[in-house]
Amino acid sequence: MEFNAALFHEFAEALNSENGYRLAKTLSPDIPNERLRAIFRSQNAHSIKNALKRGLQGNAALTLDHQTVQGWVEIYAAYWNATGVILTARESDNDSSKSSNLVWTKVYEAWTELLNALLRGYQTFGFEAFTIPCLYVVCKHLRAFAIQADEERNRNAPFDNGATAFQDDFDPETNKHQKLEDCARVLSRVFMVCQTDRAPLEESRKWGSYYIANLLLKTYFKLNSASLSKNILNSLRAGGRDMPDFSLFPKSQQVTFKYHEGVLAFLEENYIQAEECLTEAWNLCHKNAMKNKELILTYLIPCHLIKSHTLPTEKLLEPFPRLQKLFLPLCRCIKRGELHKFDLALQEGEDEFVKRRIYLTLERGRDIALRNLLRKVFIARGFEEAKEGEKPVRRTRVPVAEFAAAISLGSQENIDNDEVECLLANMIYKNHMKGYISRQHGIVVLSKSGAFPGTGV
Repeated sequence: MEFNAALFHEFAEALNSENGYRLAKTLSPDIPNERLRAIFRSQNAHSIKNALKRGLQGNAALTLDHQTVQGWVEIYAAYWNATGVILTARESDNDSSKSSNLVWTKVYEAWTELLNALLRGYQTFGFEAFTIPCLYVVCKHLRAFAIQADEERNRNAPFDNGATAFQDDFDPETNKHQKLEDCARVLSRVFMVCQTDRAPLEESRKWGSYYIANLLLKTYFKLNSASLSKNILNSLRAGGRDMPDFSLFPKSQQVTFKYHEGVLAFLEENYIQAEECLTEAWNLCHKNAMKNKELILTYLIPCHLIKSHTLPTEKLLEPFPRLQKLFLPLCRCIKRGELHKFDLALQEGEDEFVKRRIYLTLERGRDIALRNLLRKVFIARGFEEAKEGEKPVRRTRVPVAEFAAAISLGSQENIDNDEVECLLANMIYKNHMKGYISRQHGIVVLSKSGAFPGTGV
């Protein structure tokens, strides 16, 4: 959008119709290089502010006071400056012969200036709530530019054995996400600007809270600082009474927030809350948002496994090849009580499980596999002879030796009776089976009704 009549017309149309999303497009960097070049070459650093001021004040369709005009002049001047830096960075990426010279770092810094100018518009010049999408666009790209700047910096970092030989206490990961960490601090400030607004709800910046919170949560997760996310959740809970109802926010924001809230609860092993939040995210998720659905299922499946001992069906996983590869081998082993194969499947997917922070939760699935194996032994013993007129009752006294044989066969390891008794006692303690162990007689006495809770036996 060149800095001429076209820009001022689009700005006036968006402002007069109070269309924040249309207004936000005038601050987007997602435009072809030719248009970026046209914008940057339309003015120079000495004349840009005067040109913007004349254009905004001289537009008959606009009736803005002097302060509001000044606020938008500062914003579009910062945007103009950023377009030149972005153009240089893109051309540098396309031409490997040009020196990088940390061009994306300069883009990040220029875009930060744009965000600062926009924040001043809200804090000093009282920009209205309908313009909040401008914050969405600028903050979203600030995070993207921070990631690009860090990648560029790490790619071009000098490697000098002599220089690092005496730095045994130096952690090379410390500065790996330097700009993203700075971005998190900036976004935190934006979040507080939204949260602390005291205007009536219909005119409040609080409508931007969940979008900025989602950007912050994504940033903290990427920085492996998920614990910092609790501050965001606590702030939203504390201001709940003064916030618009959660259901009134766009569904995309609801899904993203519930997903992150669920994952945080999952990491804290609060599987009840995790399942609740992730299920809500799943139900709200657009049917065609397959990537988002895959992310939700990555944590929802282990939640179901731990909380209700339920496994995903092949039909559920059919649209998600990656999840099929990860979970189906484990699910088959759990269902069949194949302990050794479960261990192998867990080992095969270990890298991905650890990366997604679900390894320890899935490891607990071995208890469910063991329960299913013990259940098979129980069922194989059949029924007591039924008395006349009565229903047959399963044999509830199972020799420890039979369980030991099954476990040794399933795990492909020789396990003595003492260890087996420990395993059985643990299963009873966890309520995976009901009964008690009679060491004197070397048997397990199981409940006549519901020996294996939740399995129908």
